[in-house]
Amino acid sequence: MAKRRPNGGGSIYQRKDGRYEAAAYVHHPDGTIRRLRVYADTWDQANKALAKALSDHHAGLPAIAPGGPTLADYLEDWVENIARHNLRASTLPQYRRAIHLHIIPGLGRKRLAKLTAKEIRTWLDTVRATCQCCNQQIDARRPTERQRCCATGQCCRKLLAPRTLQYLHGVLSAALTHAYREDQIPRNVAKQVQVPLGQRTVFEPFTAHEARIFLDHVLDHPHAAIYEIALRCGLRRGEILGLRWNDVNPAARTLTVTQTLGRIGGGGGIQILPPKTDSSNRKIALPDEVIHALTRRRERQKTDCEKAGDTWQDTGLIFTTPTGGHLEPTTLLREFHRLCDHARLRRTRFHDLRHACATLMLEAGVELRTIQQLLGHANINVTATTYAHVRLRLQHDAINRLGDTLRNAHPDHDTRDEHGLPDNGYPTHGHWDDDEPPEPIAARIR
Repeated sequence: MAKRRPNGGGSIYQRKDGRYEAAAYVHHPDGTIRRLRVYADTWDQANKALAKALSDHHAGLPAIAPGGPTLADYLEDWVENIARHNLRASTLPQYRRAIHLHIIPGLGRKRLAKLTAKEIRTWLDTVRATCQCCNQQIDARRPTERQRCCATGQCCRKLLAPRTLQYLHGVLSAALTHAYREDQIPRNVAKQVQVPLGQRTVFEPFTAHEARIFLDHVLDHPHAAIYEIALRCGLRRGEILGLRWNDVNPAARTLTVTQTLGRIGGGGGIQILPPKTDSSNRKIALPDEVIHALTRRRERQKTDCEKAGDTWQDTGLIFTTPTGGHLEPTTLLREFHRLCDHARLRRTRFHDLRHACATLMLEAGVELRTIQQLLGHANINVTATTYAHVRLRLQHDAINRLGDTLRNAHPDHDTRDEHGLPDNGYPTHGHWDDDEPPEPIAARIR
């Protein structure tokens, strides 16, 4: 016998196939009245499903129809028709790689509307423990004599770094955020999954002494101006290689960063790209050493142009090949390492020249806001977090200097009243009766 429903609570009835259907009329913002339907195997399940659907409707959550696209179909459409218009040209290939190599193989068959936080967490745990050499069949594609992993039965356990797992989670979360905005899902379940934070990259930039040795060593090098700009102005590698002569104003002694040069994955080659962020599009002051280095670079480029003749490519760039073409970023990195070896200095990343610039400025007492503007960070918190260890060291130095000041303070500098007591009027030692409030000694003397 059917259970009686309250007025306005909808109706629940058994279908011919044995399942139960629950339905209720609901009002929509456009003024229409529509029938909301849910299905379940039992009457109680249908009752709970209808109650949840009505609650979601009153809370403004969209009613998700059963079925719908799989996560794989949605991600393919999202990355090609939505994300590509909002991402840098150098970032889009990385998104595609993350989707096709990791997300779709693990979660692609799941329905977009039915994806749960538990499924995402299980997928991340699986990816975290999977050897990528085996997963991508890297070893199987090697010649037989070079196989050393899964093909030989000896897994090398090449696991993804924690930062890569964060990146995969971020790509999936960005895609689900768009689905939520378009009412394709009731919420972004990826935001409910916590990804362990990996250890930040520990960089060890040149000290002031090492930087001085390196700059002296490359003084007569064809690319000396590159290293002067990196160490004295903190520009990124791509920003330096993308500099044009019309970006330099020798009279005002300024340099404007308006573009960057980088290699695009997926066969895109070397391309001129916009700066990394809006804050990266900036104007900075140039020191005398950089002005002199750019002047020498201009003369050397004129000589290269005369030697190249008709083969010269007029790109307008400051740093070019002997025929005027783009400099390859990886070639510059190899050149930097060779120069470190010749100068008998430890090897660091080229990006650590930028870190050295910021670190040395902090140690010289330059304000954090000024360093943020020079480096082109979008948020001062990025600057503060990146160089937190330097700031902590400076705090220790400040505290130690204060301690030295207190230890070396002369007794004659203390402030005393006419009775030879501290100016607060209270004894510096002795005992106060707990039952009585303390009374200034000077008052008792009077």
